[in-house]
Amino acid sequence: MKPTHQTLTQALIIIIFTITQVGAQPSKRLVEVQVAPTKSDWIYQLGDKVDFEVRILKNGQLLTDCEIRYQVGLEKMPPETEASRKLKEGKTTINGGTLNQPGFLRCEVWVEYQGVTFHDWGTAAFAPELIVPTVKMPEDFDQFWSDAKKELEEVPLDAKVTLVPELSTADVNVYHVNLQNIRMPKAWRGISRFYGMLSVPKKPGKYPAILGVPGAGVRSYGRDDRAARGVIVFKIGIHGIPVNLPNELYQSLSAGILSGYSTYDLDDRDLYYYKRVYLGCVRAIDFIFSLPEFDGETLAVTGGSQGGALSIITAGLDNRVKYLAAYYPALSDLTGYLHGRAGGWPHMFKNYDSKKHPDWIENIGYFDVVNFAKKLTMPGWYSWGFNDNVCPPTSMYAAYNSITAPKELHKFLETEHWAFPEQREQGNAWLFEKLGVSTE
Repeated sequence: MKPTHQTLTQALIIIIFTITQVGAQPSKRLVEVQVAPTKSDWIYQLGDKVDFEVRILKNGQLLTDCEIRYQVGLEKMPPETEASRKLKEGKTTINGGTLNQPGFLRCEVWVEYQGVTFHDWGTAAFAPELIVPTVKMPEDFDQFWSDAKKELEEVPLDAKVTLVPELSTADVNVYHVNLQNIRMPKAWRGISRFYGMLSVPKKPGKYPAILGVPGAGVRSYGRDDRAARGVIVFKIGIHGIPVNLPNELYQSLSAGILSGYSTYDLDDRDLYYYKRVYLGCVRAIDFIFSLPEFDGETLAVTGGSQGGALSIITAGLDNRVKYLAAYYPALSDLTGYLHGRAGGWPHMFKNYDSKKHPDWIENIGYFDVVNFAKKLTMPGWYSWGFNDNVCPPTSMYAAYNSITAPKELHKFLETEHWAFPEQREQGNAWLFEKLGVSTE
């Protein structure tokens, strides 16, 4: 039987969704650059000397008679050492020096082969458990968000739920969801909306739920097959745009009006783009609690990158969340750059112009992950790698070290801004156990 256009479309959506779930894990290249600290756990005490072992491989064998250039320094900061070296046997050890304050030291290596440049890095941690945040906690932080949530409560949910038959299966119903969010100050007219894709088990009963919060960007969503195991999954977009439109539209928005959205209106804390987003996540919880299939109690939130940030933020804002699993959270300790070290994505303070944006420093405290991490009361599962070049580990540890609630950190050292399938499997297994969902 020939596949129909509808079948092919559905398969494509599922494939795209699966890729999004596991992260953009890189494929192997012709020449592999391996860089790693010589200690197996990559963790050093203050003042310890770190050496980086470098290996250049082609076809699994050391690439002889090659030349590398390298640099060593704090992550995302100007290098302290830059040099080149010829490798007769395709391997070498680089003296990385040390750090006398908590942080991360990174060694980056480049090699050119047949006109193509190959590049990778390794990162050593120095007393990461002692990293403290640089971002300030506003005195009225709690009042600001309490007032904002009260404003949200005054807006009716007005849920518009539409069955998506082509994504539904024998075990799971899939719905496109459209909710009312807050009324933004100076909005041209009307109330903002929030959209998502809901996957619900078909078998009658009461189920726990997962709120899936997205990484940066704008995209469509499909079915979440975790629902087949007996859990409601509500995956949301954050931009007030339906999540069932053609991908060409999202690509245009990403390259156009939504390019750089993470700093939109940061000059005004009430207009800042993420205020509507954070409250939209609370509104998504309101919707989950309205579902007759929800057990009324057991709710987790999870995501990676921006979604890792939103997992912590949502749980910090709303104690209806009972568990969270956050992968490499963005938006963490954003002011690190103002204190001589890396700050979190989107790095708005890396080249900060205080004359152009004098209010950014004060306003960002209301939105930084660190200050929500301090509010957590529920158990959390966290995971990232030391080689993350988008969300620097210094920024993530600043948030993690601020958490006083039960927590566990699962380090996958060599990962950059992606996750191994096994990493995702571990996170899901933890969530399923906490939610009482079968892992079979």
